[in-house]
Formats: sequence, C-alpha cells, structure tokens
Amino acid sequence: MTSTFPNISISTERLVLRPLDEDDVPALAEMMNDEQVGAWTDVPQPYTEDRARRWITEYAPAQRTAGRGLDLAVTEFLTQRLVGIVQLDKTNWHIRSTEISYVIAPWARGEGYASEAALATAQWLFGDQKFERIELRTAADNTASQQVAQKIGCISEGVLRNACIAHVRTEDGTWTDVRTDFIVWSLLPEDLDGVGEELADTGGFTSFSDWN
Repeated sequence: MTSTFPNISISTERLVLRPLDEDDVPALAEMMNDEQVGAWTDVPQPYTEDRARRWITEYAPAQRTAGRGLDLAVTEFLTQRLVGIVQLDKTNWHIRSTEISYVIAPWARGEGYASEAALATAQWLFGDQKFERIELRTAADNTASQQVAQKIGCISEGVLRNACIAHVRTEDGTWTDVRTDFIVWSLLPEDLDGVGEELADTGGFTSFSDWN
C-alpha cells in the first residue's frame, strides 16, 4: 500500500494545482506577508524569500517523501499566476485520513478560488487516492475559512476549546498571540454528493501524475 502522495497536477476550469516551484518564491513570500495570513496562521512574520525558498526546496519535498502531506501551488489557468496554496498534513495512511488547509493571496480573494481548489483536492483524494476522511480546522473568528468549509460540504464536528493561537497587531506594530477556539470540520466521500455542481459541470476536475 502506498504511503506517499504522487507528484500531481489537478486542473479545474479556472485553476491548476501543481507542485511548488522555485519560480514561485517571490509570489509566495508576498502572499505570506499578508495581514490575514499573519493573523490566522503560524507563518513567521515577516516572511522572507529565503523562507519561501526553503519551504519549496526542502520542507515540501520532505513532507511528500515522508508521507506526511502534500503542498500544492494554486495557479490561475490562463495567467499561471500564483493565487494560493493548498496543504495536506497529518496524513494517516492506515485510516486514509488527512488534514487540509489553504491560503489565498489578498488580490485573489472573493473569487471562489479557495473553495474551488479545496473541492478539487478533496475529489482527487477521495477518487484517485481512496481516502475516507478529510479534516479541516478553522479559528473561531475566521469566518472566511469557515465559509469555504461549508461551501465544499464539510460537517462541523465540534469545538476544541482554547486550542488555537491567533495573532493580533499591537500598538507598536508587532504581533502578539491570542488564544481562541478551533472549530473542527470533516469531509467524507458521501458529503460530496451534490456539492460543487457548478464547478464540476464544466467536465469535472482532471489530474495528471508525475508532474514535472
């Protein structure tokens, strides 16, 4: 039984999800320096191009090779511009379960890219990879991420109280930690029935293995 994800490209009507490439370094660093990313993730701030390069050349390949997860660049089909990231992490190959997260660049928000990318990834996981569960955790006040979870058919399973650390700006411009709750969501194969018909009506999502 496989215990690693393949190099993969997943296509939708508007997007291509593919492995991160060194050409993504400037756009990735710019995206990760956004205020919302700083508030809702543990990404170091400021986020330098050196960090982005290490993520692309060291961290992401190591995650995939070890079977822990998969990091995919989300790009516009027409322009090839980087619009976001989809990450799979904490993968359990015995129970075929993984945790998904996503980040969308500020200029690309409001276009439905997060839900389109997450749904395409879920369909690939359940279809090609035979996974049985996807988990998603959102900070209690991160309504945008919660809307994506609901849009792709996730079911809220409960709250992990005081389990999340978010970040806020102080008066001197630095970041400080604040504790909040995690909302836990899950997605099972049957939850996708009837979900995303508008996205899939164009012929569905296609995937290409051994992406180079």
